[in-house]
Amino acid sequence: MTVFEDLESQVRSYCRNWPVVFDTAKGSRLTDVDGNSYLDFFGGAGALNYGHNPEVLKKPLLEYLGRDGITHGLDMYTTAKGEFLNTFQEKILAPRGLEYKVQFPGPTGANAVESALKLARKITGKEALINFTNAFHGMTLGALSVTGNSMKRGGAGIPLVHSTPMPFDNYFDGKMPDFLWFEKVLDDTGSSLNEPAAVIVETVQGEGGLNPARIEWLQGLEDLCRRKGLLLVVDDVQMGCGRTGPFFSFEIAGIKPDIVTISKSISGYGLPMALVLIKPEYDQWGPGEHNGTFRGNNPAFVTATHTLRHWWSDDTLEKDTLRKGEKIEEGFHKIIADNQGTEMFAKGRGLARGIQFEEEGLAEKIAGKAFEHRMLLETAGPNDEVLKLLPPLTTTDDEIDEGLAIIGESVRSVIGS
Repeated sequence: MTVFEDLESQVRSYCRNWPVVFDTAKGSRLTDVDGNSYLDFFGGAGALNYGHNPEVLKKPLLEYLGRDGITHGLDMYTTAKGEFLNTFQEKILAPRGLEYKVQFPGPTGANAVESALKLARKITGKEALINFTNAFHGMTLGALSVTGNSMKRGGAGIPLVHSTPMPFDNYFDGKMPDFLWFEKVLDDTGSSLNEPAAVIVETVQGEGGLNPARIEWLQGLEDLCRRKGLLLVVDDVQMGCGRTGPFFSFEIAGIKPDIVTISKSISGYGLPMALVLIKPEYDQWGPGEHNGTFRGNNPAFVTATHTLRHWWSDDTLEKDTLRKGEKIEEGFHKIIADNQGTEMFAKGRGLARGIQFEEEGLAEKIAGKAFEHRMLLETAGPNDEVLKLLPPLTTTDDEIDEGLAIIGESVRSVIGS
């Protein structure tokens, strides 16, 4: 591993927690160069909702490359892009009664967020934005300006302005009415709040600590935006593509955002790809006004098309994801019951699940112990207080049982030490 330490930047992070050299991966498992198998409940930080190297996607990808299909297409018309758009309309948008124009920004979630923020400002002619406490939207400057984590914001090196944070759902532990402060400062001409163009929100905050917004809170937010003339942007980069059960995480609330950002698992194979979904009346871009050299990653369009056809032609995966999420929640409650001397609680939605520990450093120690048992887990939250699970949606029941057993043993080992 000396080559990485000698040549790679100090900015590397995940490899510090998992100091082995990985070589192959299949389904919910990775294998290192020594042949050791690791259970993957990290899932590429949400980019591998269908696991590593799924055969149903690998075959058409190899066939496409084998016939010299276009790889780099910018925003040119290609057969791969056309097939994706037709399939996305047929399998995702039309069945949900959603009408959106599809923008292909640069192939990352942060670029999709940058696009959404720029467009919201262009549409309204206003500069200010509303974000929420503990939000995470990406590491580029615009995305950081609406992100809550102080460490990540500090990396910008310049003031991050033109955005104002509001309390996310349950920020005051239910002691304050929803949107009391938000609506008060909007209506008060003495509040000094710059008139905002849009609100950007995650329905479940991932990096912020697996904080799920209640259905009524999301509905109330949409109502507030409509009454006050604010655009509603939903960042579904990590929680979209089925992570919470439905394809879009906001479906549970029956809301229809003005702009939606999608990335991570949209390609289905871990290939870089992102989308910005825009209500037709708000598609006000000029040609080339937001572009990017790699926004036309055609192999990703190929795997995305087959992902939608295979997993989203019916509601089988959605129901199975919800069932598996409940199975993990039950397992968490058992772990909590078995360790009553330590303050912790389960949280999350669908197959975005976690356990929050009140004692500082405990979640990180447990994740480290799980790695000793050859399982990949990460932490989340402003102080890394949440043990975070993002297993592939295709993870089997036996693998979930295996993972819960490792987590249970890791919790007992760390707490008892």
